[in-house]
Amino acid sequence: MDLVMQELKQNTFVKEKDKLLGFIRSRVSTIEEAEDILQDVFYQFIEGFNTIQSLDRVTSWLYSVARNKIIDRYRRDASRPKRTDFELLASKDEDAPLTLQEILPDLDNSPEAMLLREAIWEHITEALANLPEDQRAIFILNEIEEKGFREISEETGISINTLLSRKRYAILALRKSLQKFYEEVIDRD
Repeated sequence: MDLVMQELKQNTFVKEKDKLLGFIRSRVSTIEEAEDILQDVFYQFIEGFNTIQSLDRVTSWLYSVARNKIIDRYRRDASRPKRTDFELLASKDEDAPLTLQEILPDLDNSPEAMLLREAIWEHITEALANLPEDQRAIFILNEIEEKGFREISEETGISINTLLSRKRYAILALRKSLQKFYEEVIDRD
């Protein structure tokens, strides 16, 4: 059985590494940085292989880990505050573009931060499930699958303005939900 698992891991690596490297490379400044992140992703894949719930979800799992590693790298390198006040963000320019990254707190790579990051993603998943279908769909297509609004509009026949509006409502609902979660979980000074 261990030999079968080892072969499955190797096949996954061979099948996904070039596409995943291209995905990462398009989001970081150097090939060396992309290769470092790819190595981290596959290390986490090997270590966490038994936690992946189904083999047909391996690719999405790898891309999720890659996105998190890229975001972690940017956050580690940036000199940004360690906490996000969602209410303060909500009071800023209401017409500004809204993205998932804008509503996530900055976290370091400590074990506590990793646990908090996992809890936040679980909460986001639950909050997404509670959104109206049209808002959830546009959020997933734009934020998770990284499709542009023009592409989504062409695929669905829904106007870009309608898509932007639905995405905005989704982000505002997630922001409100995360604010409550954040206040419950994080002990403010």
